[in-house]
Amino acid sequence: MTATPSRPAAIATEQIRNARTVVTEWRFPPGAETGWHTHGHDYVVVPTTGGELLLETPDGNRTAPLTPGQSYTRNVGVEHNVINPTGHEVVFVEIEMR
Repeated sequence: MTATPSRPAAIATEQIRNARTVVTEWRFPPGAETGWHTHGHDYVVVPTTGGELLLETPDGNRTAPLTPGQSYTRNVGVEHNVINPTGHEVVFVEIEMR
């Protein structure tokens, strides 16, 4: 995952990695992005802050509202670039299931 020159990179802090799961905290300062990537595992996202993310996808852009504590899941193969278009930091925990 590589951020574009015009945007800062989101900050990933891996908390757990074992044979069954990878748990990563993602912090997005205003304007930060993950860079384009494809998920190799099913995963769960647990927002710890509210906000809205911009998702660039092969099928076009869409927004994803985040509500603290309101988890959601996605299947393996999701391809996107995740961007924080807000003026405040957005944080979530991602749990990948191997």
